[in-house]
Amino acid sequence: MNEWQDEAVVLRMGHFRESDLWLRLLCRGRGALTLFAFGASRSRRRFCGCLDVFNTLQCRVKVSGRGDFLNLEEAALLRGPRGLRADWRRMGLAANCLRFLEALGVDGEAAPESFALLEDLRELLEDGRPVPVLLPLFFRLRLAGALGFAPNLGQCGLCGADVEERASFVVDEGLLLCPRCRAERPLAETRYCVEVSRAGLDVLRAVQQTFPSAWPAEALSAPERRACARLIDGFVQYHLGLAWENGRFRRV
Repeated sequence: MNEWQDEAVVLRMGHFRESDLWLRLLCRGRGALTLFAFGASRSRRRFCGCLDVFNTLQCRVKVSGRGDFLNLEEAALLRGPRGLRADWRRMGLAANCLRFLEALGVDGEAAPESFALLEDLRELLEDGRPVPVLLPLFFRLRLAGALGFAPNLGQCGLCGADVEERASFVVDEGLLLCPRCRAERPLAETRYCVEVSRAGLDVLRAVQQTFPSAWPAEALSAPERRACARLIDGFVQYHLGLAWENGRFRRV
């Protein structure tokens, strides 16, 4: 198909040449794609100044004649942040989440759920409600699940028993151990372990199963938050190969 239409969220936008733009979009039906918008800096009819980051657009896209790039022919604004751009703290949270999605990549299969996740995130940040301290980390865990990389935080990875109390997450293996199995394993085999409380596991399970607007804002103590942060950060670095450093994600 040489031409198609889809809804898309703008992840990133940049200039090249005098009046042309490139955009990184998350399309609802096709995943994360790079498109070019020729003449977009001057056009008022085709784009109407709607190509800002975190806007949701209705896009008409055409494949180039040789099939080597995608051309954004026309876009109309469907939804976008209104007051969010004036709140630099919340916009910073949004930017961190967008950069992670862009770095991780989203294919067509995971696109609908990832698209809905971004839209719900924007709604939460826009309406002024309290947000979790660990929002960017929660987003990483939830997006990883949408792409099929979710760790099982409900059952022990060795005996299969339901984990109801405090447990240990073995980062390099990506599995949870119940207290009994943790005690039976030599310490040398579980050197990188994160001890997580029942409250912490309950919150992480809720994050895996819901969208940002349903995530609890104030449910954990400071030590429990640190444990959850270590679990997510360790999982993302070890199993997804991404680390946040100096304002960007890099491959590790």
